[in-house]
Amino acid sequence: MGNGPLSGKVALVAGATRGASRAMAVELGRCGATVYVTGRTTRERRSEVNRPETIEETAELVTAAGGTGIAVPTDHLQPQEVRALVERMDRTHGRLDVLVNGVWGGDRLLEFGKKAWELRLADGLRMLRLGVEAHLVTSHLALPLLIRRSGGLVVEVTDGTADFNRRYRENLFFDLAKNAPHRIAFGLAEELAEYGGTAVSLTPGFLRSEEMLDHFGVRERNWRDAVAVDPHFAVAESPVYVGRAVAALATDPDVSRWSGHSVSSGQLAREYGFTDVDGSRPDAFGYFRDVVFGGKAGSADDYR
Repeated sequence: MGNGPLSGKVALVAGATRGASRAMAVELGRCGATVYVTGRTTRERRSEVNRPETIEETAELVTAAGGTGIAVPTDHLQPQEVRALVERMDRTHGRLDVLVNGVWGGDRLLEFGKKAWELRLADGLRMLRLGVEAHLVTSHLALPLLIRRSGGLVVEVTDGTADFNRRYRENLFFDLAKNAPHRIAFGLAEELAEYGGTAVSLTPGFLRSEEMLDHFGVRERNWRDAVAVDPHFAVAESPVYVGRAVAALATDPDVSRWSGHSVSSGQLAREYGFTDVDGSRPDAFGYFRDVVFGGKAGSADDYR
């Protein structure tokens, strides 16, 4: 059992194989939590995403950070697998304090510049299953354990704040998949209130995920080289930033003030005082709102 403000607490980070959700799991571990990390890619088998990161690696990072990482291979579109996971947590710990719904894996299906009727229907529907159905299955089966104790937290991970996503995300299925978590968090906030629970939707900004770094052909140490290809990448943030956002929420005794709200890593950084790994506080959505879409004079560096 770890030491720290979340010592004795149990978290489930669904879809913690890589990216934002991996960082969230690690930062919860840094606070001393026991963190169940799930996903479909293990050291023995890769998911359809076909990337090398594994849930075992994530669990080891959680433990190395000071928590207890437990990797459980789980397809969150299979209710029987999620039910078995929840039953295991109940048997072993008898509690669930933080649920992070971070399942995605749909980026490889994304196409832009096409109308809804020109897209591949199977790909679009798969995005909805990954980004919406998997979250609903997980909440349906895990929330009865979470509400046993007052103070439970649900974090719906998405792409874009509710305000940002008022702009069309240029692919109908993606737009639906990334707006749905805002409504899921809003609805769960209503339903959890009588149990002392909180639900929020959380988005990173321009994320330097493993996949994004590969896309630009850079590593974390030289990520700024990619700014020559995409100037907007200058406002990018590491996954640790949104990981620290989740840790801040999970350790806030007054977290219910956020219930039902859409929040971003940059917004929470200003509120709680944490920074990204380089000591900056990127505000990607402020940058896009003001400069990219609003025509205001300025650069990405003004929003770090």
